[in-house]
Amino acid sequence: MSTIQEIKQAIDQLPPDQRAELERQLHPIVDDEWDEQMMDDAAGGKLDKLLAEVDRDVAADKLRELP
Repeated sequence: MSTIQEIKQAIDQLPPDQRAELERQLHPIVDDEWDEQMMDDAAGGKLDKLLAEVDRDVAADKLRELP
């Protein structure tokens, strides 16, 4: 059996997509109150102004890649 340190090192060597899959397996997404509020706000149009701003930034090529 591997030690915790060996497991941590192995996780550090995983490519990002595999790390994301491991995260999903270890911590399944459960909609909590905050998630539900965000979905309600989006459905109710409360995020429309913010989304329009993002669309403008995309169209103006103002985005940059994250490191």
